[in-house]
Amino acid sequence: MKPEIIDKDARIAELEAQVRKLETMIEFLTAANTQLNASVQTLNETVLALNQTIAELKEKLGRNSKNSSKPPSSDGPKKPAPKSLRTPSGKSRGGQADHKGASLNIDPAEVTGYKEHVPSSCSVCPHREECLKAAKLLDTRYVVDIDFKKTIVMHQAFEMRSCCMGHADLKGRFPENVTAPIQYGDTLNAFTVTLNTIGAMSINRIHAIFSGAFSIPLSTGTIPSMVHRCAEKLIPTVQTIRALVTGSLVVHFDETGTRVDNHTRWIHTACTQRYTFLSYSSKRGQKGMVEAGVLPVFGGISVHDCWRPYWKFNGITHAICNAHLLRELTGIEENNPGQTWPGLFKKLLLEMLSAVKRMKSKGKAKLSDYYHRKFSSRYDELMELAHEENPEPEQPPNKRGRRKKGKILALIERLEEYKASVCLFTKDFAVPFDNNEAERSFRHVKTKTKVSGCFRSEAGVNDYVTIMSYVGTAQKHGIDAFSAILKAITGTPEAIFQGST
Repeated sequence: MKPEIIDKDARIAELEAQVRKLETMIEFLTAANTQLNASVQTLNETVLALNQTIAELKEKLGRNSKNSSKPPSSDGPKKPAPKSLRTPSGKSRGGQADHKGASLNIDPAEVTGYKEHVPSSCSVCPHREECLKAAKLLDTRYVVDIDFKKTIVMHQAFEMRSCCMGHADLKGRFPENVTAPIQYGDTLNAFTVTLNTIGAMSINRIHAIFSGAFSIPLSTGTIPSMVHRCAEKLIPTVQTIRALVTGSLVVHFDETGTRVDNHTRWIHTACTQRYTFLSYSSKRGQKGMVEAGVLPVFGGISVHDCWRPYWKFNGITHAICNAHLLRELTGIEENNPGQTWPGLFKKLLLEMLSAVKRMKSKGKAKLSDYYHRKFSSRYDELMELAHEENPEPEQPPNKRGRRKKGKILALIERLEEYKASVCLFTKDFAVPFDNNEAERSFRHVKTKTKVSGCFRSEAGVNDYVTIMSYVGTAQKHGIDAFSAILKAITGTPEAIFQGST
């Protein structure tokens, strides 16, 4: 049998055609693979970004007033369980043996009425008075009440027709504060202003109270006029308060939002343990702080919550509120169980505070060098641990700019950058551990906003902060709000500076 003759040229052409077909397929598959790889990379980046977003949203859901800087009003109906940072003192519950109690004391000279209680059979007895002379007093009890009774004082000015002493001016004159045919007295004015400011009552509610309790139809237009007149009288006194705050060594600063004519506006505070100064501005940041007029000329120690605009003023030593840091660290600890450094850093801050309290009780003005070296070394070690648990995020290959650091890494960098301000309370005992003084100074603003809804005008909120600056200072000098406002209305507002400290 003869072997089959193969056409070599035809076979070569056939194989070359197959090679070209395979090459075309390889090119197609290579392009498809490249496209799929790009898609996988994009999807991986999307998944990474979504995971980061989910983690941030979960952290936001876990934030409340106990573990972040959010106000208690944002907690909603389900309030978080309080988590005290205090350690057990070992003392029993309730008032301690050295606690100074307070009670209602009665001065017999103030008694305005008497009521005698005898047996019912003696109430109609004709010999009742005779028997009472020989009766034995069993017990005495006092009932303290108020009398809703309005008083009307009529002022009359006379003109003498003749004078035996030969005086020419024979016309009587009304007091300077009696200027209208019918007007309200100082006490009523002071009570109205107190209800509207300290009491946080709306104008309509004050109108209803006066109409019902005193039968005085105090109009809704008269009430803001009373508040405005009181605020005008207090402008020089509040300017004095601002000057005294500005000249202090340590001043607390903060700001809070409120609603004014359906817009979010800001009230700034600058206060000390003896003085409170509040100011209103449409801006929260540096512009509002400049309008307040304290920080631009202040040269002492500023205690604040580490918000960036406070660092823009020169010639100031800064102290950071460690209560804010404790809440932030608690939030990280609760929402990120894998983080160990926040709990350790909280422990360090509380140990520093405990050491400061011990040294203060011994009459010291600052911690010793031993404590400074000890705490500083632990501070740096915890920052290293924090970086190990939170490495710098890598830059995506096809994206420009830095990757978002997140709240944890931002806090770590802030603690490193402002270490001196965080620890300043250990080096100067005049510096407090927290900024609670500032937060207390305008806590009433939130109450006023909740009760009244909002301020209707900028003039109204300016009157309010003027009066509350004065009242806050008066209370720090041992004078209650109503007495202070009455002093302002009667023309002696400066008397608050003479109160006890």
